[in-house]
Amino acid sequence: MDNVQPKIKHRPFCFSVKGHVKMLRLALTVTSMTFFIVAQAPEPYIVITGFEVTVILFFILLYILRLDRLMKWLFWPLLVFALVTAVCCLADGALIYRKLLFNPSGPYQKKPVHEKKEVL
Repeated sequence: MDNVQPKIKHRPFCFSVKGHVKMLRLALTVTSMTFFIVAQAPEPYIVITGFEVTVILFFILLYILRLDRLMKWLFWPLLVFALVTAVCCLADGALIYRKLLFNPSGPYQKKPVHEKKEVL
């Protein structure tokens, strides 16, 4: 007896249910980030949403290129988190450098109200 098992036909990621759900999640996250930017929400909201967009986009690219099946030895979530964290740290460092470059005296400090200016 031959136990021949039929070969499972592979559906491309973009046409699978998993692909549709991930792309819908990406669209929803990009939309929420756009609303945060338009509404001038606090920066942490925008940064966290941007971080999530980057991770989702990376995973979609990973699944489209089928890299998850090519390299089974690599723990993808750890790699993605490490790369995105490194990019965010570099961007944060660049923004801090720019902020200090334009404001070298340091953060703005309010003077107490009871201190009066001297009139000459």
